[in-house]
Amino acid sequence: MPEVIFPGPEGRLEGRYHPQKEKDAPIAIILHPHPQFGGTMNNKVVYNLHYAFYEMGFTVLRFNFRGVGRSQGEYDQGIGELSDAAAALDYLQSMNQNAKHCWVAGFSFGAWIGMQLLMRRPEITGFVSVAPPANMYDFSFLAPCPSSGLIINGTADRVAPPADTRTLVDKLHEQKGITVTHTEIEGAGHFFEDHMDELIGNVKTYVSRRLTENTR
Repeated sequence: MPEVIFPGPEGRLEGRYHPQKEKDAPIAIILHPHPQFGGTMNNKVVYNLHYAFYEMGFTVLRFNFRGVGRSQGEYDQGIGELSDAAAALDYLQSMNQNAKHCWVAGFSFGAWIGMQLLMRRPEITGFVSVAPPANMYDFSFLAPCPSSGLIINGTADRVAPPADTRTLVDKLHEQKGITVTHTEIEGAGHFFEDHMDELIGNVKTYVSRRLTENTR
């Protein structure tokens, strides 16, 4: 797994970059959970998402937000982290200018950042939001949500309660032109302990189907 250091808004950002041999391979960035609660790019969900996308033929980048690991800067309430994610996408695109598709996947806090990035970057064709913390963060900026995607959470999630996720999904379902797919994994908690295979299996099924459909 090649380590990379690339420029961010507040200094260097540390990442792991996994390119495909095909020059027009789709690209994906993976965003990690909350920096102040131990979230890093080596979180198990993030790590497994990274490899899932790579195994589906994506060139993948995951990275540490500012102030995490060897990334410079300090935690910035999500505002700076969104800028970090944009810088990471710039970096990934600069090396993969022929990519046919661009996806963003995030876990927990990373899902919130990923959905905001989606609003800013029209080239993103799909998203995966794992356990989005709809109880903690305002997702009302998704008006309208520009791309179809997958929201996936566990029914036993105590950090981001399923009821709040369902409310978010219901709002997104009212929008025209996109399809938000919602999957709940029975008995899974926030970190998907003992349910990782199920989580990754669902993500792979969804993304693989979308790649064959070529829809937004």
